[in-house]
Amino acid sequence: MNTRTLVVLSLFIAIGAALHFIMPGIYLGMKPDTMLAMMFLGVVLFPGVKNVLVLGIATGVLAGMTSSFPGGQIPNIIDKPITAFIFFALYLLIAKKFTNVVSVSILTAVGTLVSGTLFLTSAYLIVGLPGPFAALFGTVVIPTIVMNTIVMFILYPIVKTILKRTNLLQTAQ
Repeated sequence: MNTRTLVVLSLFIAIGAALHFIMPGIYLGMKPDTMLAMMFLGVVLFPGVKNVLVLGIATGVLAGMTSSFPGGQIPNIIDKPITAFIFFALYLLIAKKFTNVVSVSILTAVGTLVSGTLFLTSAYLIVGLPGPFAALFGTVVIPTIVMNTIVMFILYPIVKTILKRTNLLQTAQ
């Protein structure tokens, strides 16, 4: 991992943290996890085990710090690194054939689904849920899937082009 890559990944994490911090809770203290889209963007643009590890841990800690979910700190720290590596594995499976905006957006939807499920399950097991699993899933996770998919559909081609033009993304993806 070089310094330029670390700086770009840090910017993605910072943008995601700022978005997560200002996002209001929409149901029983849960808020849409906007940090996921930025984490996934980092994984897709800079795929590598070290990068995924840094992204997963940093995103988990910052999501925990900005969480409005009662007791959501530990579930975030558990959820994000696992989600990052599952997303990374899925990305590696499709990377040779599909790296267009549609496939990356679909992968983002799947990754957000995985993250929401892991978060709610770990929260249930560690601190309990403030409401029914299905209600939390339907009112927060499903809208977050839609939102992150749209965000990735818009951001991925823009950020990829910027990084290529500034020579921060050297590989032809």
